Amino acid sequence: MDIRIGVTHSPRELNLELADDTDREELRKKIEAALNGALDILWLTDRKSREIAVPAAKIAYVEVGSVDGDRRIGFGG
Repeated sequence: MDIRIGVTHSPRELNLELADDTDREELRKKIEAALNGALDILWLTDRKSREIAVPAAKIAYVEVGSVDGDRRIGFGG
């Protein structure tokens, strides 16, 4: 599963590939808790078992997609 996190005051975004067995609904609940202020830090574990901490106050947006999603290369639609 791919996840993209926009960070405030940063021109780049975080792109992570999470493990295939990541529970999408549980991930959504963690993201909502971080955005609502219930969590100070959003902890995620990527496919290589590295842990990534994102300060909840700095999250601008989050996109959650699948690894097999629309990956377009080149020009056109």
